[in-house]
Amino acid sequence: MERGSDKHGPRLDDEQKHETEGLVRGGGTTHAEEWKEPEAMPAPGEESQSYPPGHEPGTPEGITQRGVDVRSDLAKWLSDAHWPASKHDLAQHTARVDAPDEVADMVDSLPERRFANVAEVAEALGLGVEKRRW
Repeated sequence: MERGSDKHGPRLDDEQKHETEGLVRGGGTTHAEEWKEPEAMPAPGEESQSYPPGHEPGTPEGITQRGVDVRSDLAKWLSDAHWPASKHDLAQHTARVDAPDEVADMVDSLPERRFANVAEVAEALGLGVEKRRW
């Protein structure tokens, strides 16, 4: 009578058995090494992640959450345009990439001038500009 699997030797079979023993018994860990243990979930209301100073989530100073969302959408559809670009160039680009009507309407409302990047487009639309603290 053969012991264990045909693919592994007795030593590897014993090691795998040891690693899954907690799962089989239903109460303990499934890993043999402590460093493989999953971290415990935070209790409700407890902060689950810490961020280094200046890198906390949220909206940057000088811009609203809506401004962040709209700028993100603009960047999604305009980032691959050929910069610097005029209002007309950007309108053609939005038509070419089949951008949503909201983005095309924003581009149509831009003043007639050349823009160096998406940030200048957002500023011209009055979306606010984040202020950096150095």
